[in-house]
Amino acid sequence: MSEVEYGRYEEAYKAIHSALSSIACAPPGKKISKFAFTWNGDGSLASLRAYDGADLLFTLTFTWSSGNLRDITRS
Repeated sequence: MSEVEYGRYEEAYKAIHSALSSIACAPPGKKISKFAFTWNGDGSLASLRAYDGADLLFTLTFTWSSGNLRDITRS
């Protein structure tokens, strides 16, 4: 079996992880105790809601284009 070269995926995943870590962190003095998800009709992730107990901390909304993740917005 030949070895497949995957290019720079590891660097890309690290950059995505770093960006999501900062956009998805809890506000000062709060902690995330629960995530709730909503889904689009095609099965892709529509939103992620983060809670501290019953308090909604933030929502991440995912926008897709032709099956590819286009952007993530925090509100």
